[in-house]
Amino acid sequence: MTAQTTSSATATLSLPGLAATGEVLRDAWGIPHVRAASTRDVFVLNGYVHASDRMWQMEAALRRAVGRFAEWAGPSALPADRLARQLGAEAASRRDYDALKPETKEMLDAYAAGVNAWIDAGGTTAEHDLLDAKPMRWEPWFSVAVMRQRGILMGSVWFKLWRAAALGTIGAEAVPLLRYDDGGPERHIVPQGSTGDRLTASLADLAPAIEALSGKAPQDGTVGGSNNLVVGGARTASGMPLVAGDPHRQYEIPGMYTQLHLTGPEFDAIGFSVPGVPAFPHFCHTENVAWCVTHTFADLHDVYVEQFDEAGGRVRTAGGWQPTTRREEVIAVRGAADDSITVTETGHGPVIAGDPGSGTALALKSSQLFDTDRSIDCLLPMLTAPTLDTFYDRCKGWGVIDHNLVGADRDGHIGVLVRAVVPDRDRINGWLPVPGWTGDHEWRGYIPFERMPRQLDPECGYIVTANNRPVPEDHPDYITTDCHPTTRASRLAGRIERLSGLTPGDMADFLRDTDSAPAREITARILAAQPPGADSLLRVLAAWDGRMDPGLTAPTIYILIRQEMTRILCRLSGLEAASAHYAASPAPGIPALNQLWWTLPNLLRHDDTTLLGGKNWTDVIREAVATVARAGVPAPWSTAHLPAFVHPLGHLFPDAPGAAAPSSDPTGGDGDCVLATGGFPGTGTRSIYGPVARYVFDLADWDNSRWIVFHGSSGDAGSAHYSDQNPLWARGEFVPMPFSADAVEAHAVSRLRLDPH
Repeated sequence: MTAQTTSSATATLSLPGLAATGEVLRDAWGIPHVRAASTRDVFVLNGYVHASDRMWQMEAALRRAVGRFAEWAGPSALPADRLARQLGAEAASRRDYDALKPETKEMLDAYAAGVNAWIDAGGTTAEHDLLDAKPMRWEPWFSVAVMRQRGILMGSVWFKLWRAAALGTIGAEAVPLLRYDDGGPERHIVPQGSTGDRLTASLADLAPAIEALSGKAPQDGTVGGSNNLVVGGARTASGMPLVAGDPHRQYEIPGMYTQLHLTGPEFDAIGFSVPGVPAFPHFCHTENVAWCVTHTFADLHDVYVEQFDEAGGRVRTAGGWQPTTRREEVIAVRGAADDSITVTETGHGPVIAGDPGSGTALALKSSQLFDTDRSIDCLLPMLTAPTLDTFYDRCKGWGVIDHNLVGADRDGHIGVLVRAVVPDRDRINGWLPVPGWTGDHEWRGYIPFERMPRQLDPECGYIVTANNRPVPEDHPDYITTDCHPTTRASRLAGRIERLSGLTPGDMADFLRDTDSAPAREITARILAAQPPGADSLLRVLAAWDGRMDPGLTAPTIYILIRQEMTRILCRLSGLEAASAHYAASPAPGIPALNQLWWTLPNLLRHDDTTLLGGKNWTDVIREAVATVARAGVPAPWSTAHLPAFVHPLGHLFPDAPGAAAPSSDPTGGDGDCVLATGGFPGTGTRSIYGPVARYVFDLADWDNSRWIVFHGSSGDAGSAHYSDQNPLWARGEFVPMPFSADAVEAHAVSRLRLDPH
């Protein structure tokens, strides 16, 4: 591969793998706009620009997927590598690749050719240099593994393991309390706008699971926030739909998404791409359709309590004792000896917690791993769908992660589909690990795609999703037990209802919303407790309206008190010990404080003192306020809640440019706001996760769309585009999103011509 510069802004390059000349234009933010003469060449250039901007991130995601990240990151990465090996993620990804359609394999082959053209020309990254490593040549199946890694085990498995870990401490009667706050009557995604109360499980319902877990209590018995929304033309100034949203993840550098525009003879598509994966799995618009996702929290995972013989070589089933499958895995670890593990698999899946040799352990059965997944087969057909309904049909088979897939088309239709492959089984499986030997908790297959919740053009004229409950509890198919509170979805719906003639600016403003209904509710309860000796703090809270704005001190006071209340709840309930239970052992672990943070509002709302060890909530509040007051007046929210960006190699090379994460400008919000910039009680008040991207798609004029990522388009710390979008992101602003050929040309500041080699 050779390059020749023809001007300060234009260069020519010969690129192996291309069939015809293509080009990459970049705008002032370094965002690549790819043009090619064939669909195959589009994906060659897709791979090439991903490697140019994010090669280390791509390989890091692959290594995490297959359990080889400790080779780079050392012992701290070992627990996650062990889990990846237990899950058999590499074998599953190879299996899925082998089953793909020929045209999908051709896309992945072309993408890999582009990546390898960059590597073969001597391409490397600062991180590879720090590790004294060379980029790994890309194989087509790697993209399947990376896509799986980006959503592996999100959701229900952790709630089930948490309640199992807590069972022996709080007793069976209190287990149903250990759920996220519901925010009051829950708003549903389908049908849009309906509401209802959530169901709980009775002790009789839970009895088989509780019996199966008996004797497995601790010895001492004493990641969400995404929003998306679409508004139909009857509610907009243009008469055409508007689509907006913001995916939320932890602030890991480089960010999960990178901005990209791909133009070829069969499609013209622009959106947030996933480095390591071609096309646009999550957020995109073409000439005809716009789409975006939030996490559904569908229950894709069941945990089975398995009984083994003394040697762990056989497992008890409804049909008698059956042999297990075992394999040895050796994990290389940077700076330490290799680690060896024995993986045991039952008919349900791999053991992820406990020792089969002890007689009992927990096995995971997940739709993300158990059967062949065909998610990647959806990517190419999605790009050519002429209408939204056709687009949804082309998502059949997507199961690598569950999504509320919101969209709109140029015909003016809006809609939502729960895009997932969900096991068909009884809803009691959603609470705890269930006995694996009775035959009473087995899957009956999967819910047919045709029965997955879908709605087009709801009567209200808009759709909002915010990780809230996807369907009413009396829906014919069991979809989920646990989800996020309805607070953000209700706030967005309320703002839409109050306005008419909505514009892209209104949609952007919705995503900046810092109003926190839980903050107002909990603050009122704090003030009602009349804590003594904290008058200065209480005066600030009494004058506050519950907005988590960066210039205020009241948000800091509120969060510090709520965190302290959560610590007291954790101590009084004895649930500190639950985090050490074997059910909570799968990486990254299940800190009790983090779980109880989301449980506390509902307990407080209902004045439920079951977990308080004889105390009441007034006692808890007064103790918490006294603790916070002793530290004096805290810093304003802009300082206390400053986003904390983390690079996965930062612990090894804290001062190296390639691994030292950039700093961020201040931002507002918290985990309960639409501007969901949350943290964890155990790590202080700083924002640990938040909107890693934002977007507004304008179907009346694609060139009027806008987007932003939280640091920049490049993963190279030496690039001018490493963190140039952060100041705008922190203020809730956007950069242009040119789509038409004329608009792309007008915004271009550099052009790379790529000729066949």
